[in-house]
Amino acid sequence: MNVVFFGFTENGEDIQVLRYEHGQKYDPHFDYFADKVNIARGGHRIATVLMYLSDVERGGETVFPSAEEPPRRRGAPAKDESLSECARKGVAVKPRKGDALLFFSLHPDATPDTSSLHAGCPVLEGEKWSATKWIHVDSFDKIVGSQDHCTDENERCEKWAALGECTKNPEYMVGTAGLSGYCRKSCKVC
Repeated sequence: MNVVFFGFTENGEDIQVLRYEHGQKYDPHFDYFADKVNIARGGHRIATVLMYLSDVERGGETVFPSAEEPPRRRGAPAKDESLSECARKGVAVKPRKGDALLFFSLHPDATPDTSSLHAGCPVLEGEKWSATKWIHVDSFDKIVGSQDHCTDENERCEKWAALGECTKNPEYMVGTAGLSGYCRKSCKVC
């Protein structure tokens, strides 16, 4: 798999362009984080835009093994017979040149959405080219200040605090022992 990076600003990481050859895949994973170091660099990834740059003859689907199956249309087959064995293990999207897939890794209350678990199925025939853009909760690579720093790092902190987010989402709003939160001033913890 080859990866190329293109720069963008604000809350997004650089676009990654990936090339998968025969047999290459990406194991099931989440696009949000469990570690404090990545959370300090812009917070969780809230959304992923996966752009397909090529058609794939067979395989290479993006599969969501924990996602809820959408309701079937009347007369529609139970499963697409052209899907690979990997893709039949959940809700799957075939790579088609020019298509893009947008999915969210967090619920509207900013808690991780475990149904966003996804994988790239092995390419069985052909080659897969894709480009991925991740959008973070806050500016990517912005390192949060020290625990003594009494500021709001996001212009929406006051509004979120009024909605009760200081207690609903304390890791982001207030912080932890190792990392300062983004809305310490509005949460009145300093």
